[in-house]
Amino acid sequence: MMNPIRILLADDHAVIRAGLKALLSAERDLEVVGEAGDGVDCVELAAELEPDVIVLDINMPSCSGLDALPAIRERAPDCRVLVLTMHDDPGYLRTVLKAGGSGFMLKQSAADELLSAIRSVADGGLYVSPRHARVLLDQAAADSALRTPDDEKEARYRSLSDREAEIFKLTALGHSNAETAELLSLSVKTVETYKARMMRKLNLNGRASLVRLALELDLLQ
Repeated sequence: MMNPIRILLADDHAVIRAGLKALLSAERDLEVVGEAGDGVDCVELAAELEPDVIVLDINMPSCSGLDALPAIRERAPDCRVLVLTMHDDPGYLRTVLKAGGSGFMLKQSAADELLSAIRSVADGGLYVSPRHARVLLDQAAADSALRTPDDEKEARYRSLSDREAEIFKLTALGHSNAETAELLSLSVKTVETYKARMMRKLNLNGRASLVRLALELDLLQ
């Protein structure tokens, strides 16, 4: 049996943490390894426990989730951060992705969606609720309509190997590393290696920037 996904919960409401812990602990492949009531504790526990996924609230005392996120990325770079918030504002979504978050969803979401989101980000994917994903893609499309891709970006894309280009497109379309590995008959580790090399070649720092480039290059038709 594979090791369970190790999760750190960060929310200033003890009742919410208790509810989330009960939900997640009922799943055989999920394990809650720590809880934090504010952003400062979350950063410290992230560095100490090195969980696979941090479920992070935005509104917390001392240090908000948005303030904690860059520090988490610095001190625990392998942790994936899923923001779980009551704020239904696309501006928060863009801020989270820019800061290196791996997912964004609302507290009003169904329990099954949260479980799927945790597993998705733990597997290396990006999870955004369907409503917010549409907002993100619409904004990226609007941005790309105002400019044409420069020669340097096109040249970088043409420098990719065939396999790297395949992984670029599948990632832009929302496939996780595991899904990409299955589609291309590769191991997940091999996909991760190709993906890291591709991201370096294109000078990209996350899936949001990858999607924007794919739209600019008109590769998502």
